[in-house]
Amino acid sequence: MAGRIRDEDIALVRERTSIAEVISDRVTLRSAGGGNLKGLCPFHDEKTPSFTVAPARNVYFCHGCGAGGDAIKFLMDAEHLTFVESVERLADRAGIQLRYDEAGPSPARQQPGQRQRLVAAHAAALEFYAGQLGTPGARPAREFLAERGFDRAAAERYGCGFAPDAWDHLTKHLRQKGFTGPELVTAGLSRESRSGSLIDRFRRRLLWPIRELTGDVIGFGARKLFDTDDGPKYLNTPETPIYKKSHVLYGVDQAKREIAKQGRAVIVEGYTDVMACHLAGVPTAVATCGTAFGVDHIGVLRRLLMDDDALNGEIIFTFDGDAAGQKAALRAFDEDQRFVGRTFIAVSPDNMDPCDLRLAKGDLAVRDLVARREPLVDFTLRRILARHDLNFVDGRVEAMRQALPLVAKLKDGVKRYEYVTKIAQDTGLEIEVVRVEMQKVELAMVGGGAAPARAKRTEPVLDSPQSLVEREALKLALQVPVLAGPMFDAVGADAYRHPVHVVVRAAVAGAGGATGAVSGAVWIERVRDACTDLVGRALVGELAVEPLRIDREPDPGYVSVTLAQIQLGSVTARIRELKSRIQRINPVAQKDEYLAMVGYLVPLEQHARALREQAVGGL
Repeated sequence: MAGRIRDEDIALVRERTSIAEVISDRVTLRSAGGGNLKGLCPFHDEKTPSFTVAPARNVYFCHGCGAGGDAIKFLMDAEHLTFVESVERLADRAGIQLRYDEAGPSPARQQPGQRQRLVAAHAAALEFYAGQLGTPGARPAREFLAERGFDRAAAERYGCGFAPDAWDHLTKHLRQKGFTGPELVTAGLSRESRSGSLIDRFRRRLLWPIRELTGDVIGFGARKLFDTDDGPKYLNTPETPIYKKSHVLYGVDQAKREIAKQGRAVIVEGYTDVMACHLAGVPTAVATCGTAFGVDHIGVLRRLLMDDDALNGEIIFTFDGDAAGQKAALRAFDEDQRFVGRTFIAVSPDNMDPCDLRLAKGDLAVRDLVARREPLVDFTLRRILARHDLNFVDGRVEAMRQALPLVAKLKDGVKRYEYVTKIAQDTGLEIEVVRVEMQKVELAMVGGGAAPARAKRTEPVLDSPQSLVEREALKLALQVPVLAGPMFDAVGADAYRHPVHVVVRAAVAGAGGATGAVSGAVWIERVRDACTDLVGRALVGELAVEPLRIDREPDPGYVSVTLAQIQLGSVTARIRELKSRIQRINPVAQKDEYLAMVGYLVPLEQHARALREQAVGGL
């Protein structure tokens, strides 16, 4: 039906939509004070949450990447919808019947967009496959589920289905519902045969629907049931405009709220493992879909876990205890340091995956498997040391040399120190020998650019006002942490501009923050150990002895002034950027975006004025 959505209906959608609920489908939000909420931005990778939601005004804004708007804009950006598709999605959610006028100015409602059509095709396919599971031909699929402890209720809960023993049953069914051949091919539900006709992608297989965070079905995973069938054991939907396997976690739609609530995610290897864990009382389990656990999966989980410097989640990998499982665990460690939180591994002593474990020993055994988790770094080090004969000098030295690069990747300087001590104890080597070797490894990592967490070698610009005030703040934290305390800790690393200053500020946080510290060499060393960059470590030593830029004893007022000046530079830069964006917006044609930008600008300028008043009498 051609036409445009009535303006009053669009306004009603905005009014009745809770932006916090919409965004919470993808991002875990926590209170930021003043009625606002905060979370990790879904549009760029970040360690500290800069994504703010204001429920009272139904808008969001990311101070990191500048993304912002209302619920309609959020869906447009997060799910690549058109304006009309986004309004229609929110209207369905709010139970609003939209009305359409005759064709007119934008936003015009044309035919449903590609994404909407592909999602609708998958919903229809899910219904078809689920219906086929009860047919006589699907008996092997039902037996497969039953043999693994899943009854009819479990199959219905997870939408299990069956692709019949026919070449084009689904294709014909969906075409009768109005979907075109090109749409079915694009969706990955059909493919061209050698003769050029369309046939079903899946045949004689048990299927699981793969859903995204919002619950929409965007693909299928299919398990081979007959030895006579060609093809792999598991066959997934190919890459499509809506299905990107590196971004999808099976079961995340059902697990997301428990992941956010418990601050824990359990990574398993297959669809039946997810089902087994959920049914056994581990509702935070998810699995990858035909690909290794990677960076994009980490991004999804970090936003659900609110995995940042203040709120650290738990990530628990479960792998078989066989050689392949151990190799997967070692690969997982390579991604471990992308999380701020703690990573663990849970390996069944009987080399069983969660599904087999539940079948053999019951639900309690699955819960116990997760409860017996151990830190991933401990597991990995133990496997490395086990490959060498520590009864001989060569074995001990080689074990140490293979273990140290692993430890050098750890973000936490205190943990690195403790694991260096542990390696010395486990190998029987002198602690000083191991420490010297560790220093060589760290130097090699910095010199070779192998450690992305380390900052570039950039000397401070001494004549920059911002650099001067940043150095002064860091000196206060290092020299008089009792005085600097909460005021220093309240201003995060994102307010600092110089890259080495950012590293040192992060090291102060890594050492526990200035609030609980006591002045002295122990505190300075703790910060230095927490620093991931050699240049930063050198700067810690320099700032620890550099005089403050004040000819009297510092007091709380001086700390307040210094930190206000740091924040003022950051806020002023944001204001300049926002004003520049506003100048590029047509206030008539882009009224909503213009008002939203102005809405962000006003509180920022108020904040800047308050900081200027606080900074009066400063450096």
